[in-house]
Amino acid sequence: MKILTVFAIVFCCSLSVLCQSVVVQPGAPGQATKILPSATNAKIPAVTKADVEFMQGMIHHHQQAVDMVALMKGRTNNADLLRLGARISHTQAEEIKFMKRWLTARGQKTSMQMPKMKMSKHKRNQMMMMPGMLTPKQMVELADTKGKGFDKLFLTGMIQHHGGALTMVYDLFKVPGAGQDAEMFTFATDIDSGQRAEIRIMQNMLKE
Repeated sequence: MKILTVFAIVFCCSLSVLCQSVVVQPGAPGQATKILPSATNAKIPAVTKADVEFMQGMIHHHQQAVDMVALMKGRTNNADLLRLGARISHTQAEEIKFMKRWLTARGQKTSMQMPKMKMSKHKRNQMMMMPGMLTPKQMVELADTKGKGFDKLFLTGMIQHHGGALTMVYDLFKVPGAGQDAEMFTFATDIDSGQRAEIRIMQNMLKE
């Protein structure tokens, strides 16, 4: 009887653990998603409005960089530039996936929310422009250029674009309490260091 009683207790405890909810923590770019043990009562850290807006805005910002790289096809034969572009596109596409997972795991929308008020299309476009992003006119000019002219416009445009990302990181950490989530902090600081390094590479390419 004692053996049966102990077995029943262990079985019930095991069933209880299985029935507990689990917390899924999305992994950083290149890392697997983690299931946090329910026994620890682990919870996803609280985030601020600035954290959410940073991620939503950076998704929009990163997408333009991917679009800029896509314009390389048929417009440049510069091998070094093509390699750099491929790296930028892959890195930022993976980071977009991470940011969307991060937001979804916290019950947040993956796109920026526009104010509910009447405004012109031009005004809406201005509000969607994050720091450093190329204007529609600049994007058209880039698409209409080929050869060395394209190389120069791409490099100057991407330097401008990366500089905007650095501004977004700086503005995030200026907000009291923002950027304290461990994943958010690591991600934002990685953007800062990675894009600073790429800016230096592009500046050297322009000199050459």
